[in-house]
Amino acid sequence: MKNIILFIALVASTFAFAQSEKPTYEIKGDLIEGTFYHENGKIQQQGLYNKAGKLHGEWKSFNAKGEKVAVGNYENGKKTGKWFFWDGSVLSEVDYSNNEIAAIKTHEDESNVVVNFNKR
Repeated sequence: MKNIILFIALVASTFAFAQSEKPTYEIKGDLIEGTFYHENGKIQQQGLYNKAGKLHGEWKSFNAKGEKVAVGNYENGKKTGKWFFWDGSVLSEVDYSNNEIAAIKTHEDESNVVVNFNKR
């Protein structure tokens, strides 16, 4: 199970996918919001960069249907805090400490989970 979560985390944080629509960037205060797209034009990933160009703040990943599959936070390019990964009715909660996985919890029925982020 841990290997599956690691794989999902790597896929969610990779930007090397073919895209038909070019990424967009928008200045948001001291940060820059980047939006990356699937080949079908739906948002693939969206999140923030700091002035040093490192991932910083909340990042969200979506599948090609536009459904959220991951959400988490970066601090100066390092994964931090709780990350959430959706796979059908399974919700995985991954805690990061020092950019490494510290703990993993899996919830088989998302309806029983209090933390249910908006789907966009």
